[in-house]
Amino acid sequence: MKFLYAGIAIALLLSILAPFLASSDPDGLESAAGGVIEESKMSELEETEPAVSSPMPDYAIEGMGKSGEVMAIAIGTVAVLAISFGFGKIFNKKA
Repeated sequence: MKFLYAGIAIALLLSILAPFLASSDPDGLESAAGGVIEESKMSELEETEPAVSSPMPDYAIEGMGKSGEVMAIAIGTVAVLAISFGFGKIFNKKA
C-alpha cells in the first residue's frame, strides 16, 4: 500500500509541476502536421469545431491562469486514478 500511496503522491506532484515545466513550443504532432499539411489547410482544420467539446480545453480552466492549469491537470490525474481504481475493482479476478 505504501508503494501505491507513493505513486499517487508522485503523480499529483507531477501534475502540479507540469504547467511550470512544459514547453510553449508546439508538440511533435503539431510540428509533424505542419511539415506535411499546407498552411491554408492547417488553419482551416484549426477553425473547425470539435465533435465533442472538452471540459477543460488546453489543460486549463479559463480565467484562472497558471492555477487553472494546475487545477485542470490535478483534476484529470485524480479522475484517471479513480477510473483505473474502479476498473481494477470491477475486473478483479479474486473470488
